[in-house]
Amino acid sequence: MFTYRVVNTYPHDPRAYTQGLIYRNGFLYESTGLDGESSLRKIRLETGEVLQRHDVDAKHFAEGLTEWRGQLLQLTWEDGLGFVYDMATFTPQRTFAYTGEGWGLTHDGTKLILSDGTATLRFMNPETFDVTGTLDVRDRGRPVALLNELEFIKGEIYANVWQSERIARISPSSGVVLDWIDLGGIWPDRKAGDMDAVLNGIAYDATGDRLFVTGKRWPHVYEIRLEQK
Repeated sequence: MFTYRVVNTYPHDPRAYTQGLIYRNGFLYESTGLDGESSLRKIRLETGEVLQRHDVDAKHFAEGLTEWRGQLLQLTWEDGLGFVYDMATFTPQRTFAYTGEGWGLTHDGTKLILSDGTATLRFMNPETFDVTGTLDVRDRGRPVALLNELEFIKGEIYANVWQSERIARISPSSGVVLDWIDLGGIWPDRKAGDMDAVLNGIAYDATGDRLFVTGKRWPHVYEIRLEQK
C-alpha cells in the first residue's frame, strides 16, 4: 500500500465532470462528461485556464481519453462510439466503434487499453480498434470491478476504482494488482458519498516524472509523490 505527499496544487474547473485526463507537451488534456456538458479541453496546468475546447454533441456522454500519434481518442459511455481528433486543432478526424460501455482509455505504446466498468480490461489495435485481447484484474484472487480512468505509467496500468479513493497499480501481463495507492483525504472538503465529486483523473508527465490526480467537480489538480505506508 502506498500513500501520497502533495507536491503542488493547481486550479481546476469545479464544473468539469472529469472522465479522462492526460499530460502532453506541457499541457493537460481533459475529457469531461454528462449529456449536454461533455467536452474536450486543453488546459494550462499552472492556472487551470482552458486554452482550447471542443463541445461534444449533446446526445453523447463523453468518457476516457488518450493520445495516439498526434491524435486524441475519446470514448463515450453507452453509445459504443469513439471520436478521433487532431491534437493541435481539435478537428474531428473520424469515429470508431466498440461493444459495451466505454469508461477509461490509455495505451502501452502498442495497444490501446479500455475499461468498461467491469473487472476486465480490453486491449485494442489503435489503428483498426479491433479487440486483440482481454485482461482480468484481480487482487488476491478476487475480481476488482468498477475500473475507471486509466493511465499507463512505467510499465504498469494505473486505474481509478469508481467511488473509491484508491488507485490500483496493475500488471499488464497478469492482471494482478501489484499495489494500491490510498488517496483518502486528498481533497479535504469533499463530501462523503457525493457521486458527482469522486476521484477520477490520472495524468503522468513522463519527461518530468510527475504524477497528477483530480476528480469530478474538483477545484484542484494535485501533483503527488508516492510514499510507502
